[in-house]
Amino acid sequence: MTRIGLISDTHSYLDERVFMHFAQCDEIWHGGDFGNESVIEKLKEFKPLKGVYGNIDDAKIKAQFPEQLVFRCEEVKVLIKHIGGYPPKYNAATKKEILLHQPQLFISGHSHILKIMYDDKLNCLHINPGAYGKQGWHKVRTLVTFCIDEKNIKDCNIIELPR
Repeated sequence: MTRIGLISDTHSYLDERVFMHFAQCDEIWHGGDFGNESVIEKLKEFKPLKGVYGNIDDAKIKAQFPEQLVFRCEEVKVLIKHIGGYPPKYNAATKKEILLHQPQLFISGHSHILKIMYDDKLNCLHINPGAYGKQGWHKVRTLVTFCIDEKNIKDCNIIELPR
């Protein structure tokens, strides 16, 4: 079983409580808009980090992370892309990638809106963990933890913190 801590849209801000909430996680996945390299370094020092760059990230961050990441975690194929939409309102480029790669889990960020939705038509769970940074219009900062156990995605937990 792999325990995942999911975060996005930090926008150069990393509340230290993230380390308490992700203490039991095996990996951290970031949905883009890190904001600066300090956020990346702190997360990497704590746990193994996977992620994608977002629309506010600079060339240094883009050199470290791809625009899109496709990989397997246990028996689950995962697709992460910062700007993607959500079921059934994916943007055209993302819909094409989902149809191509057929992930069981699609993760995005960008909207600052926490969403966890299953797409019955594509047999794919979509998770947008919302925003953890202070920049943006959101009133609550959010994180998500969950487990992947072979082919099962389970034990999803939403963490809300005041802005």
